[in-house]
Amino acid sequence: MSSYYLINLLIYAAVDAMACLGLNQQFGVAGVSNFGFIIFQAAGGYAAAIMSLPDQSANGGFQSYIGGWNLPFPLPWIGAAVVGGLIALPFTFLVGRRLRGDFAAVGLLVTAVLLNLLVTNYRPLLNGDAGLSLIPAPLRADVGSQSSGYQWAFTAGAIVLTALVWLFVRRITESPYGRSLRAMRDNDIVAGSLGKNLLSLRTAMLVTGGAIAGLSGGILVSYISTWSPAAWGYAETVVLFAAVIIGGAGNHFGAILGAVLVPVGFGEVTRYIPASSSLPPYLIPSLEWVVIGLLIVVFLWVRPQGILPERKRVIPAPALAPAGPWPGEPARPPGGLPGAGPAVAPLAASTSDARQAASPSAAGMAGPAADREIVLQATDVAREFGGVRAVTGVSFALRRGTLTGLIGPNGAGKSTLLAMLAGTLPVSSGRILCQGQDVTRLPAYRRARLGLVRTFQNASEFKQLTVMENLLSAVPGNRGDSFRGALAGPRYWRGDEAAAIARAQALLTRFGLDGEANSYAGNLSGGQRRLVEIMRALMTEPRVLLLDEPMAGVHPNLARRIGTELAALCADGLTVLMVEHELAIMDDFCDPVIVMAEGAVLAEGTMAELRSRTEVVEAYLVG
Repeated sequence: MSSYYLINLLIYAAVDAMACLGLNQQFGVAGVSNFGFIIFQAAGGYAAAIMSLPDQSANGGFQSYIGGWNLPFPLPWIGAAVVGGLIALPFTFLVGRRLRGDFAAVGLLVTAVLLNLLVTNYRPLLNGDAGLSLIPAPLRADVGSQSSGYQWAFTAGAIVLTALVWLFVRRITESPYGRSLRAMRDNDIVAGSLGKNLLSLRTAMLVTGGAIAGLSGGILVSYISTWSPAAWGYAETVVLFAAVIIGGAGNHFGAILGAVLVPVGFGEVTRYIPASSSLPPYLIPSLEWVVIGLLIVVFLWVRPQGILPERKRVIPAPALAPAGPWPGEPARPPGGLPGAGPAVAPLAASTSDARQAASPSAAGMAGPAADREIVLQATDVAREFGGVRAVTGVSFALRRGTLTGLIGPNGAGKSTLLAMLAGTLPVSSGRILCQGQDVTRLPAYRRARLGLVRTFQNASEFKQLTVMENLLSAVPGNRGDSFRGALAGPRYWRGDEAAAIARAQALLTRFGLDGEANSYAGNLSGGQRRLVEIMRALMTEPRVLLLDEPMAGVHPNLARRIGTELAALCADGLTVLMVEHELAIMDDFCDPVIVMAEGAVLAEGTMAELRSRTEVVEAYLVG
């Protein structure tokens, strides 16, 4: 009896751990809140059952179900994983395109309830609420399925498969692709603006998690030899979420620990509560749900990172020669950090000074700006919100190698315009061309891959990624930044990763943040977070960079250093459109400057020219 009890615990622990690993990959790593996760486990369970069972006419025909193929082992388990993954595809195209975040979570939860009702009430499909029984155990014809040796072999097989699943999800998570998944989890809009295909990432994780859940359902069905709608109510997903949250979301060891503690350990502990005739028979099972709910609330309040928090990825920095001075600037004193006051040498730089100090390739940019190629053009661009026009008929052109300023009073539509140019907000009307290509209807990630990259008005670093990881998340073309590349392993993408780390380290040294490379970006000061965002955008190798108030919250000396560096990059061929309220920055670095007011372009020219125009002074420059 004790042997059977131990086998039972181990198999349930393996099945629940496998399911939690799949949910953790979706929720803890990729940020996909799948409240209908139990659907995929149920689909795998039913798939394994109908692949194992004979035709419904067998056993006296007391069950009604589709299928009944009586396939040999391991086909039912393989089929369970395949069905669990395939059933995720329709959810991806519905949820991934139309619903996101909490709305997607609720949509999946409602779908789980509806499918449970369908299977329960439509008997010809899967025998209705009675469910399926007499499901054959694997290799039953070859060995005695009730023997102790068979039971231990089944247990060992379940544990081995769980270990393989752990290795599988770990390989994905610890790759550049896994870094992109965690970036999407932290801020999906920003990840999209850096070239990440959010639909592709969500699809891969829904299918991956679904396949893992389906496999766990197939193993469970083969062990208990029965499966019914009562076994996969929506509350079962809550238990799995509790396990992931308590164990540690984002940590795969935490997911396994949570599976052992919550669905297995907690369920077994309640069995030892003595029964009492004075208590209602369903009180203790009901109290179990109350306690699970309280555990979730307590952990989210007291220890949201769980028992085993997601580990920090410390990336060793390559040995680099000390960075030289910035264009037009004396060498930075040792230990001086951005915004640290006296340690930052003041600048007396202008746009012309910076461009003269730029690399020799800047010579190809010589000549009047009016003669240069147009790289970004907006024609009659407009945006409405519920009938109210935030941007009205804006037209302008950016020429290669220019640092263009965009100013205007609050509410002028500057940030809305940048969002439309970058694709994070669709236009209501008008046309946008990037390097001659019409990108008006392209999503943000496609525009980013063409070299049109933006930053955001509010600091938008990936808070749960280190500074180094923030920069590496933006690198285009890393061979490990794909599902296939992640599965190929470190040998496949190690070279690309090393080159990206060297680039990121050089940029960190240049901006004086090399000492914070392995600090969480969310723990930095406001000015440092702005720097991280700018450096991250530069790591994408942009052709056109859209900056939304990059100097906000930045020390004045550091702001001028950033302006000098941007001017030097423009001299080397980069095109920048910068929204900024600090007019001194516009004076020193931007030419031309565009003025917006009430959603429209009011004027364009140098700051000296704009100051002489009455309508501009009245709209913005008074005082």
